[in-house]
Amino acid sequence: MNRHRKAKIVATVGPASTDAATLEAMFRAGADVFRLNFSHGTHEDHKARLAILRGLEHTLGRPIGVLLDLQGPKLRIGTFANGSVKLDTGAAFRLDLNTAKAGDIERVALPHPEIFAALEAGARLLLDDGRIELEVRGFGADHADTIVVNGGVLSDRKGVNVPGVVVPMSALTEKDRKDLDFGLTLGVDWIALSFVQRAEDIEEIKAIVQGRAGIIAKLEKPAAIAQLDAIVEAADAVMVARGDLGVEMPAEQVPSIQKRIVRTCRRLGKPVIVATQMLESMVAAPVPTRAEASDVATAVYDGADAVMLSAESASGKFPVEAVRMMNSIIEQTESDTHYVESMKAAANPPRADIADAIGLALRNVADVLDVAATVAYTSSGHSALRVARERPKAPIIGMTPKLATARRLALVWGVHAVLIHDVASVPEMTEFACATAAREGLAAPGQTVVIAAGMPFGTAGTTNLLHIARLGANGSAE
Repeated sequence: MNRHRKAKIVATVGPASTDAATLEAMFRAGADVFRLNFSHGTHEDHKARLAILRGLEHTLGRPIGVLLDLQGPKLRIGTFANGSVKLDTGAAFRLDLNTAKAGDIERVALPHPEIFAALEAGARLLLDDGRIELEVRGFGADHADTIVVNGGVLSDRKGVNVPGVVVPMSALTEKDRKDLDFGLTLGVDWIALSFVQRAEDIEEIKAIVQGRAGIIAKLEKPAAIAQLDAIVEAADAVMVARGDLGVEMPAEQVPSIQKRIVRTCRRLGKPVIVATQMLESMVAAPVPTRAEASDVATAVYDGADAVMLSAESASGKFPVEAVRMMNSIIEQTESDTHYVESMKAAANPPRADIADAIGLALRNVADVLDVAATVAYTSSGHSALRVARERPKAPIIGMTPKLATARRLALVWGVHAVLIHDVASVPEMTEFACATAAREGLAAPGQTVVIAAGMPFGTAGTTNLLHIARLGANGSAE
């Protein structure tokens, strides 16, 4: 089941896509990685869905990536005596730590002392996804006195965003730690960390995970953008989480921020997912708007590794159709001659290390010889990532002896992951590379493949070998 495209599709699993038949249909329609959103559902729900996906993987003989998305420290107000109040613009409104007293027109509880500790006069507080805006006029360790800048109806337990303020709190809540432990026990492939503010947030979760899964930094706060390079360097992959990012920053800034994040990830060789509301109208309609199709295409033109479906596949009426439509948009975009030109134009100079030099050399050889396929023989996935960073025109076969690596590579641009056994020599690796390219329909007798690998085999991060081979009459190496 070789995809005829380079960008990947992440599909969120939910009530609309929880049965085996729908999940298989979504995979066949083009989903490469399935997202389990731990903001919703029970552990048993997610365990059952993962079991179906692992069974599907076994039946179809293709590695499938599974992403666990942690909820993160969602900040919320308390409750009101009557369920809601109407805040008028210009009115005074207090937030405090008193959860014992129900809220009213003058105040409500905000049970997060870390917010008060980080405030300063003039700071903005956004409630209910930015529908209500407050300006801080005075504050203490247990309260903030504000003026309503944009009023409206405010109801129980609405979310709070504090743009421009680094809140001194861990990105991992107690719930997240329990969910993380459960997900690692199940064997998920990727962990998405919500509301990352600093590179230290990534280091904290990596110390717990210990390499058992790749770590995705979800960028949805302005503080994270201010430390973009450091966060991308620390993470294994990045998600442009445009929902909360669009709340905490002016909407008109989000497109340029998205492009900046994608460019940074491409430069540093880290996979990047563009997410949130990509085909939002398909929650209720069988076709997207033209603007949504253009949104997906723009992310593909920019060179994103993956685009993501959220409610469209989790709770919408047309989960399979949404995947099929996203697949079609990607294929159409990548068939445009401008797409290949844009990948070349946006290429970044390699870093002065052997792995990047091998990746660049492979791309140049692939262009000069017009090879049928490139092959990265990789234990950790590092060689495949170095090749994918260069965005070669030819398909990338990520040949690996480790199932966990094959599953993680399902997220990476252009990589067709194939599970093989360990090899002991360059001739054996070359033979398997040629045979795999022929078997997967990516190369024919007489065509050339170019191979990147690390020596000695099985040692992570040692990409140092470039080899060129031609397929013989029976698909073996000449």
